Amino acid sequence: MTHNDTPTAARRPLLRGRALAAATAALFVQQALAGSSAAAAAPDVSAQEPRGVSTVTYDLGDQAYRLPGTGEPVEIAATVHYPKDLGTTPRPLVVQLHGWHETCADRAAAAARDAAERAGDWDAYAAAGQKLFSWPCAPGTRPIANERGYDYLGEELAGHGFIVVSLRANGINASSVWGDENASARADLINRHLALWQQLDASGRGALAGAFRDAVTGEPRRVDFRHHVDLNRVGTMGHSRGGAGVTWQAADRHAAQWPAGVTVRAVMALAPAYNVMTEDMTAYAITKTPVAVMRGTCDGQVGGEAFSFAADATAKSSAGFYRFAIHGANHNYFNTQWSPDSGQVAAGDDAAHDDTHPGRCTAPGDSTYDTQLTETAQRRVAAAYIDAFFRRHLTGDTRFEATLTGKRHPLAGIATVDVTADRR
Repeated sequence: MTHNDTPTAARRPLLRGRALAAATAALFVQQALAGSSAAAAAPDVSAQEPRGVSTVTYDLGDQAYRLPGTGEPVEIAATVHYPKDLGTTPRPLVVQLHGWHETCADRAAAAARDAAERAGDWDAYAAAGQKLFSWPCAPGTRPIANERGYDYLGEELAGHGFIVVSLRANGINASSVWGDENASARADLINRHLALWQQLDASGRGALAGAFRDAVTGEPRRVDFRHHVDLNRVGTMGHSRGGAGVTWQAADRHAAQWPAGVTVRAVMALAPAYNVMTEDMTAYAITKTPVAVMRGTCDGQVGGEAFSFAADATAKSSAGFYRFAIHGANHNYFNTQWSPDSGQVAAGDDAAHDDTHPGRCTAPGDSTYDTQLTETAQRRVAAAYIDAFFRRHLTGDTRFEATLTGKRHPLAGIATVDVTADRR
């Protein structure tokens, strides 16, 4: 199944294929990406070994703003991973954005939807789906913390000196905006958060001042990020429809919408679900910023167009373009909240399987099978390449060049990764 933007009336087949899910805590990924010499970039945070990491959250409300045109509510909420010792040198900032997934952890609605699917009762299926994709969630129903699905990446990157902000976009997931408008809404959400960080870094003021809370206890936490965030070195990572959002946000046409003082210098599209029906590719065109796209060979949501669309969007780029195909990886395991081991509502393995290939997987409609990676292994491989990409392009560390160009495969014992690099 190809995961494209679909109008509400045609969503049933797409929803039927989605059994997405969750998890809790962070997975701290240690890898040894050796190399040669580090570039003379200042400051070189990437040369440092993993360090202690702290985690806070902020939440300015489930209805912090309204989508233009529809008036539907969207939250301003995020999880932040950062080095415990912020030091004296501003840190590069990485923004993470999840994709389309259920917004409310309503187990009764999930059970009703499954029963309706088995019975072929699509009216009941749609009614249950509305409860799972509502915003704000009904009283007594907790939201699915889709942004926490990348805690393992946040810890890995923060351990190497980055400040990492993972955004929640449940309001957009529950909204009626689709296609290019959905990518635009996600890009706007990124810019809204960046504007808050710009104000916080410059003056220690604004809506984020005093808004941080301990990620475990929920108690208020004072963190002085003032003058510690390098907004001239911003990287973005978007998964699924978040991948379309970060591509839109970084596109040449939309760079003028970045907050003052912000420069996006690296874009990672993780199994991106692009609007392949767009009539205006220039809305996604990136010509000056390095872009990487990653997809698993067993992705049950996004097809090979993830690579071809990104290639078209960067066709006139003078910066680097990288493609990483991870054999045996699916779509959901990149996000711990969407993965079965979490026990979260709507968790699932989206890869295709059959009884004649035990332990192996493929993409729907494909005939090539790979040994399926475990959740932990898939995320470990993804983290290694994402970490290498940002350390190379946000800090100038050339030690990761061999990994990004495919000359070196640091986790070859875990998975095969096909790497294509256009250095331009």
